[in-house]
Amino acid sequence: MNNVICIANQKGGVGKTTTAVNLAASLAVKNKKVLLLDMDPQSNATTSLGLHRNSFEFNILHILNNSKSFSQVILKTNTPNLSLVPSSIGLVSFDKDYYESSKQNRELILRSKLNEIKDEYDYVIIDSPPALGPITINALSASDSVIIPIQCEFFALEGLAQLLSTINMLRRTINPKLKIKGFLPTMYSNQNNLSKQVLEDLNNHFKNNLFYFGKNKECIVIPRNVKIAESPSFGKPICEYASDSKGSIAYEELAKAILKG
Repeated sequence: MNNVICIANQKGGVGKTTTAVNLAASLAVKNKKVLLLDMDPQSNATTSLGLHRNSFEFNILHILNNSKSFSQVILKTNTPNLSLVPSSIGLVSFDKDYYESSKQNRELILRSKLNEIKDEYDYVIIDSPPALGPITINALSASDSVIIPIQCEFFALEGLAQLLSTINMLRRTINPKLKIKGFLPTMYSNQNNLSKQVLEDLNNHFKNNLFYFGKNKECIVIPRNVKIAESPSFGKPICEYASDSKGSIAYEELAKAILKG
């Protein structure tokens, strides 16, 4: 099983959680058994699926601190085939414990835990926080590949070198199988010249690491779409909230590209 995919970018507001939730749901509706790990202390992936703090007792922190097993934390969602490991604001304590700990292999905590259950799923999607700290390092160390959302706005590629350097470091040390599955342009508007320029820059630098669909091999982009923005407030992924919207269609194409390998 080589389908643990981390959604990562240390920049906030790039569509990372939106991509994690909607890719996971789009794979699930194609009859794939999917586990979504919310590893962002903001818990936006959790609330996007209609779950709130009083809906569950345990979360991803209890797995990382070895007080609970995955089976005690995993929740069913309203989307068939999609399960969730929720997060909470308490996850911020993991960074402090990480740096104060003298234990070996602190960056492999998630991997060792995930190895116990990941073969029960077709895909494991990890939503990482917007920072290159211990949580993201654990997420990348446990993953087979990473999808990097890139917002189609000014400074889109700023800081990308640091993320790529971290990925290369992990490849050289503790996770040689980690690969970049692709860069995903988000919040794209074909009426915006800046969006077009960012997409052109991505094509120039990372053409072989973009996602494509159709006979004409068009680049998959996630459009700036009102329905995508609205769906979390209803606790539903876009494929359930507005299945015929441009945003839903884009994530469906992304899921198809992932299924093709």
